[in-house]
Amino acid sequence: MTSWVPIPVDSDFSLQNLPYGVFSTTADPIPRIGVAIGNHVLDLKALAQEQIFSDIKFDASALGETTLNTYAGFGQNVHGEIRGRLQELLAEDSQLHHLLRDNQERRQKCLLPMKDVIMHLPVTVGDFTDFFVGLHHANNCADFLKPGADITQVLPSFWDVPSGFHGRSSSVVVSGTPIHRPKGQTRVDGKAVSGACQTLDFEVEFAMVIGRASQMGTAVGVDQAEDHIFGFVLLNDWSARDFQKNEPAAPFTCKNFATSISPWIVPFEALQPYRASPIKANRPLSDYLVQKDTKSIFEVPIRATLEGMYIVADCNTKCMVFSFAQMIAHHTRGGCPLRPGDIMATGTMSGPSKSEEGCFLELSRPYGENPYEMTAEGSSGCQIRRSYLEDGDIVEFSAQIRTKDGLGNVGFGLCRGWVLPAN
Repeated sequence: MTSWVPIPVDSDFSLQNLPYGVFSTTADPIPRIGVAIGNHVLDLKALAQEQIFSDIKFDASALGETTLNTYAGFGQNVHGEIRGRLQELLAEDSQLHHLLRDNQERRQKCLLPMKDVIMHLPVTVGDFTDFFVGLHHANNCADFLKPGADITQVLPSFWDVPSGFHGRSSSVVVSGTPIHRPKGQTRVDGKAVSGACQTLDFEVEFAMVIGRASQMGTAVGVDQAEDHIFGFVLLNDWSARDFQKNEPAAPFTCKNFATSISPWIVPFEALQPYRASPIKANRPLSDYLVQKDTKSIFEVPIRATLEGMYIVADCNTKCMVFSFAQMIAHHTRGGCPLRPGDIMATGTMSGPSKSEEGCFLELSRPYGENPYEMTAEGSSGCQIRRSYLEDGDIVEFSAQIRTKDGLGNVGFGLCRGWVLPAN
């Protein structure tokens, strides 16, 4: 399936993707909803004003809002109809060329060069939950606490339930937002010491954005849970490791200062061809976590780079032991409600080898004493060493999957953050 819109070979944004985002322009600074196609953004607010979706039963005024929350809450049936209409409009062999491609005035109004847009946080995040479902990261962390141990010796429930903690939604920011080195408290020689973080870290994570809400007091069944997913983003859970050592009960100030997400939300439907099976333990699950679909996770390769050129890690979401559906089922088991725009993340997606470890806590272990050496992409062969992040460092995550027909890619855009000195 090809598009009449030019799509570079290395673009994240094929016709099979069409991720959602919120953008503005210098000429029109009010944020609005769009989808990415090649090097362009299709303005859904403008298309709705042109009555392109008039025969689809939904409240089109939601496309005129400054966040995706209302639209995300419409559910996958509506999203599927809108996605189908957009693919019809943009396809090379479409019967609807008169509605956009051949209507110059409308095309200029609705199809904007991506270089001219400013991206915003795509949803108002009501709640953010960070899970801990990556097997290799979990075992590496267990080894810190008890050398030679696996995760079940430190967290016996690891294989029984998706473990997690509640993050801070107010500090979730869109890619490109600078991150100030946080201040906080740690312990040195048994004494409390206050100051700027000395061991700032990144974490390669993958996250879902909730679409359809659930009611308080009602548990969502695991086989119905995917109906509540709007789409997916890349996520960097910035971490102050020295503060974390001082907060053994639960992450708090070590995590609450910043979380970066990619600007584009890849639709649930776009990832369906890339399903995989989670890593399974040799023990039965509680009934409410047993899924009929054994291919319940997605295989998404995520690369982390420093300064846009040094390869830090190549991770993959196939290393999960619980699916997003199981996360939802467990999260709502006691009646906790879901709301459109909520974000739930996987935790660090490390793999089994050194080059697949998704944070400096693992890469330079045990505690930064062994700086990790990174090599630049391409033929230059330049190298740098890091134990943790330094002021001025630029951390970028990217993920790109070749479509099954080989005619394009499914990607998320960059999840980018620039480390600034402490305020």
